[in-house]
Amino acid sequence: MNYAQLFAEYEERLEMLGEEAEALSFTFRGLKGLNLTDFLLTLRKEVTKEDQDLIATIFQNLSQHIPAQYIIGHTLFHGLKLEVNPHVLIPRPETEELVELILKENKDAHLRVLDIGTGSGAIALALAQARPDWQLTALDISPEALAVAKRNAQANHLTVNFQESDVLEQVMGTYDIIVSNPPYISKKDTNEVGLNVLHSEPHLALFAAEDGLAIYRKIAEQAGDYLTPGGKIYLEIGYKQGQAVSELFQQQFPEKRVRIIQDAFSKDRKAVVDDAN
Repeated sequence: MNYAQLFAEYEERLEMLGEEAEALSFTFRGLKGLNLTDFLLTLRKEVTKEDQDLIATIFQNLSQHIPAQYIIGHTLFHGLKLEVNPHVLIPRPETEELVELILKENKDAHLRVLDIGTGSGAIALALAQARPDWQLTALDISPEALAVAKRNAQANHLTVNFQESDVLEQVMGTYDIIVSNPPYISKKDTNEVGLNVLHSEPHLALFAAEDGLAIYRKIAEQAGDYLTPGGKIYLEIGYKQGQAVSELFQQQFPEKRVRIIQDAFSKDRKAVVDDAN
C-alpha cells in the first residue's frame, strides 16, 4: 500500500467522526518536518512500517478530538514558532489580525503594553518581536499557561515580563496599551464549538459567565486605573458581542470612543477603546 491509499482510508474514517480529513496529513507533515512538495512526492511511495505506525497513532489521537497542533507540539503565529499544549489555547488567525491592528495604529516607540490572559504568550511575543523597544507585560491566571509562555519567550529570544494575575488584580503601574483575547464563549453556545476545541482546549480560556461577557466587564471596570492619559484598549470579541461589549466600555469610558471592527467575513471580531481623533 502506498501513502496516498493509506491516507485516503484514514481520512474517510476521520470525516465520519466529525474531524477534518486534512488534519491527518497536516499532522504527519508537522511531525516529519516535511514541506508540501516533499509530502506530495512521498504519496506514491510504499508506506514504511515506521510511518504506518505513526499514521495509525496520529489517527487515534485525532479520532479522540485532540487538535493537530497539540499532537505536533507547536504552531506558527505571526512568524513565531510557539509551543502549545492543553494548558493553552491554540492561537487563531483572528488574533493575528488583532496584533496587526495594534501595530498599524501605534507607531510610537517605548510604549508600555499589557496583555491580559496571555496563554501561550502569542500576542505579547508577536508585539515584542515587531516592536523591540516596547515594554511588554503579560498576565494569566494559569501558572501552567505562564510556564508555556515563558518557554516560548526563551525559545524565540524575546523579552516579556510574565505575571500571574486574575485579570488586573496583581497589576501595578500604567500602560499605553491594554490588549486582551479573554475567554468569551457563552455556555449556551457550546454547540458552536468544534469537538477538538471542546474536548481538548482549556475551558478556563474558552468560556465565561454572563453570556461570555464576565471578563470584559472586569476589564472595563478596572482598566481605567491602569491606562495612561490617551491610553488604548484592544480586545478580541465573539461575533455576537459587538453591541454588548461596546456598551460595557462606553459606560466606563464615556470620554473615549469605542470602535467595533469586523473581520474578513464581516463579523464583529475586535473592539478598540481610544480617544477620538
